[in-house]
Amino acid sequence: MTCVGLTFFDDERLARDVYAAVSLSAGGEDAAAGISRLLAPIVAHDALCLRGTDPVLGTELCWFSFWHGYEPALALALLTHRIAGAGERRPVGTARTDSAVAVVGGRSHDREADRILAAHGAGSELWLRLADPRGTWGELRLLRASGGRRFGEDEARRAMRLAPALLAVLRRYGTSGPLCPAPDAPVLPAGVAVVGADHRVKAVSPQARAWIEHVVARSEPAVAAGASDAWFRALSLAARARHDAPGPLICMPPARCGRWFTAQAEPLGEDGAGDVAIILQGATGDTVTPSFCAWYGLTPREREIVGELRDGSPVKRIARRLGVSPYTVNDHLKAVFRKTGAEGRDELVAALYR
Repeated sequence: MTCVGLTFFDDERLARDVYAAVSLSAGGEDAAAGISRLLAPIVAHDALCLRGTDPVLGTELCWFSFWHGYEPALALALLTHRIAGAGERRPVGTARTDSAVAVVGGRSHDREADRILAAHGAGSELWLRLADPRGTWGELRLLRASGGRRFGEDEARRAMRLAPALLAVLRRYGTSGPLCPAPDAPVLPAGVAVVGADHRVKAVSPQARAWIEHVVARSEPAVAAGASDAWFRALSLAARARHDAPGPLICMPPARCGRWFTAQAEPLGEDGAGDVAIILQGATGDTVTPSFCAWYGLTPREREIVGELRDGSPVKRIARRLGVSPYTVNDHLKAVFRKTGAEGRDELVAALYR
């Protein structure tokens, strides 16, 4: 039970109620409005955004979001600024292991965010990063209109106390999709886009446009008209930040589009300058495994065993390689099946490779 001023709330109950809101079949604004109603008694606000990110790869790129009350132009401007700032201020993949809160608007450390808020007639915005030792899982953003009281230190502390419940919601939502794609789920071929040195999109293949419609527009519905450009800009910035370490920049769970999805980006110039090629495609195998294990909360030993299963190793061989008994391996497998909901080895392997 957490006490916030004169407001008492139970962390577990709040997590259940918020998850019920994000799980609304109507989705979108209806779900976001429900989240806003639940959080308003704790931290009063005029608009809200709850976004989920990839905890493993650390790019802070969004794979789902719920927006309520933000004007689309303001939402897109803040999103673009946040993405550009995250890409330019710190290397991709560095860990942020604690939740943190910041307030912008008026005279804050972020002058550009202050300018954006003022230009759109908004007062202040409170931003809460949702993180734990396994990575950054998302963020909560609360907005107050111009003329309203600026978010203060007491409200920042209240927001911080929301972190455990919201982290639980994000982790649960990330594993709410099907373990394996449905037989009739659409199979989209890989798509390619090219972003210039100025971060403007130069070319997008029809296959990439299909992925954008399938994933990105659903991820940022409140700003769908400009979300794809902001998302490509984010991938371009992230790729340039780690141009000497190619690999996926985001790996999305199936909760939104029915299958694992990945985006990779690589500068075409040797020094990280010039155009950036972006590939959007379904994810399997080695690309999925780290994110899969993180989302389902597998222990390091359980991750080792999942890796052995992927390679087709029988239980006795896994036991010999790991220096444990077959009984111990089977105990770990039971834990993996319980956490993932897999009915057996075949379904677990199919989840990683289909």
